[in-house]
Amino acid sequence: MTNNVAEKIKRLRKSKGFSQEDMADKLHISQSAYARIENGETNSWINHINKLCESLDVKPEELISNAEQLIQHNQDNDSVIQNNTNNDTHITINQISEKLVEQYEERIAELKEQVTYWKNKSEGSK
Repeated sequence: MTNNVAEKIKRLRKSKGFSQEDMADKLHISQSAYARIENGETNSWINHINKLCESLDVKPEELISNAEQLIQHNQDNDSVIQNNTNNDTHITINQISEKLVEQYEERIAELKEQVTYWKNKSEGSK
């Protein structure tokens, strides 16, 4: 799955006329970290899926699906992507959503801590 996504990211980047450096800047990562994403050496693209999709002008589900794959529903109504050739489940869309929610919740908690810190600091200086 990572290689399929990596290939799609690379193809989309080139079609938009972006360099790896351009994409790395958009994702706020190093060019070498971005190159590892495109080479399929890491699945850290999931941490940057929103920015990737925004930069490449695609929806997340378009990025992770390809012609050989089919979105199906299991008993829990969770969407899963299965490869039609061998029916191996590679990744669930819900897992991606959960990961994004988790990241946003962590960031919100960090920001709340910063707000509290600065409120306390400003009240102490009065």
